[in-house]
Amino acid sequence: MITALLSVAVQEFISQNIETNISKLALQKNPFPEVTWVEILTQISSKSKAKEKLPTWYAHENILYPSKISVQQTSSEKTALYKSNIVSGESLIDLTGGFGVDDYYFSKKINQIFHCELNRELSEIATHNFEILKQTNITCLQGDSFETLKKLNQKFDWIYIDPSRRSNTKGKVFMLKDCLPNVPELLEDYFGFSDKILIKTAPILDITSGLNELQNVKTIHIIAVNNEVKELLWEVEKEYENTIAIKTINFNKEREEKFDFILNQEIENNIYTLPKKYIYEPNAAILKSGGFELVANHFKLEKLHQHSHLYTSDEIIDFPGRIFKIENVFEYNKNGMKQFLQNTKANIATRNFPETVENIRKKWKISDGGDSYVFFTTNANNHKIVLICAKI
Repeated sequence: MITALLSVAVQEFISQNIETNISKLALQKNPFPEVTWVEILTQISSKSKAKEKLPTWYAHENILYPSKISVQQTSSEKTALYKSNIVSGESLIDLTGGFGVDDYYFSKKINQIFHCELNRELSEIATHNFEILKQTNITCLQGDSFETLKKLNQKFDWIYIDPSRRSNTKGKVFMLKDCLPNVPELLEDYFGFSDKILIKTAPILDITSGLNELQNVKTIHIIAVNNEVKELLWEVEKEYENTIAIKTINFNKEREEKFDFILNQEIENNIYTLPKKYIYEPNAAILKSGGFELVANHFKLEKLHQHSHLYTSDEIIDFPGRIFKIENVFEYNKNGMKQFLQNTKANIATRNFPETVENIRKKWKISDGGDSYVFFTTNANNHKIVLICAKI
């Protein structure tokens, strides 16, 4: 497959059709009988996905791509670079190498990288791409990762794992034991090959559940890009039994928003108050972390309600999230809604509120969009209220 796809004519065709509608292109006749039409369409579809997510790969000629799903599931360059700043030392083995984006960045910080991948085709694609990218300190090994560990029989500074969810667990609660490899089951064995393990999980994993399944967790990193949590990273260290650090980061176009804290650290009693001049909504990484009371303490803000996770002040401050100026506040009732919001256009969010956004839109005929931001929430007096705001 690789040789045929790398012909000049095929590569030119792929590049020329990056913006072409794949569904329409699929109806055309394959101009290259030496390669299947599905393979060519896969390259076009996956390369188009890589344009924003993987600009380094996209910029190089003769890069090969796996399925579109594999490209969607791989780390972005932004998150891979973040991960590379966690690790250090001489050697790292990636037990779930995949497309190899993380290993490319690891290889810039660590002298020797081993890329293990069970899928033969994916292993061949990664090997080829590393050659194109001129990353000569990455060794690709195809096969079962635990068998590979035993064959190599050496100590590594780091083990990296990105376990994949088994297809037969679809619809069930996401747990690490439902993934391949089964990290909780194999953790003690992994410690025989490295004292430090970095585990990447999908954002769907509940932090409390992860802590119940894993031992010796040292740090949990929550990474968001443009206010969408993309991945959780778990630093696990052999025999570590101390406090657990939570590090959150949100990569926005304008800046990086960071907020770190120690899990279960003591906090002062927070103040719950009625809305003031400004409203603060934490970014998605902080919301995932659960550090709601700590946010209020750290930034010296007051909360609208214990469970609302919206903060308020009379003076504007720098904050890792969105900031709004309140233009109107009223209790949630028919009169207020008819007067201020019925048949209007607004961006709606709910926090600690009994109705869903969809129900509210349908009930009051509010269309999506516009410059108005509306929060349906509960205040310190346990009253359901509506905040009409303008984004700062």
